[in-house]
Amino acid sequence: MTVIKGVLFDKDGTLIDFEGSWLAFTQGMAMMAADGDEVRAAVLLEQAGYDPATGRFRAGSVFAAGTNADLVALWHPRLSGAPLAERIAAFNAYGAKYGAKAAVALPGMYDTVSLLYRRGYLLGVATNDSQRGAQETLAVLGVSEMFANTYGFDSVARPKPAPDVVLSFAGATGLDVREVAMVGDNANDIMAGRAAGCGLVVGVLSGNGTREDLAQADAVVASVADLPMLLERR
Repeated sequence: MTVIKGVLFDKDGTLIDFEGSWLAFTQGMAMMAADGDEVRAAVLLEQAGYDPATGRFRAGSVFAAGTNADLVALWHPRLSGAPLAERIAAFNAYGAKYGAKAAVALPGMYDTVSLLYRRGYLLGVATNDSQRGAQETLAVLGVSEMFANTYGFDSVARPKPAPDVVLSFAGATGLDVREVAMVGDNANDIMAGRAAGCGLVVGVLSGNGTREDLAQADAVVASVADLPMLLERR
């Protein structure tokens, strides 16, 4: 069995509280896309995965698992070329400015990240948010210095569920991909880890992914707080 030396975390639903961090922010994005029309914004929110009946985001939806590019394509299907790129850049900037400030750490996140860092694991974040948004979030949470690398959908040619972010992390840290554990709350995270050939793929139930969504993981735990013990048992 290959020893795990690096841990690559998803961000939303894994390190931060997805619902608590993103609801107000996504409402703002929808208002932006709807040019201030509240009725239209509500329609856009539902299209992207928000369920007003439960107040939560549907697992596997564009909000839960997609990128800002996916969101722009959904909400502005007629855009192309420079206007499309400009709208994606605007969403990225909005997320970096406002989304990071709204980030709420999940219980146990600080203790887990600190413990793994002290034990010598190389840590990274791979999110379908923008790279800048992820970096700003880690800075707001006060854990930036513990992460060797941060990747967004715009850091690689193909975002999750493709393996690019995992392979990039392994290459940047000098690790064999079999020495990397991929940890996330969504099927896209599990698929990315599997496609890359990670030595360990862990699903967490702290986001909006169900146990069924995470069925292809090597292990499914309640949250990242359970990760240190899981790694110790290997």
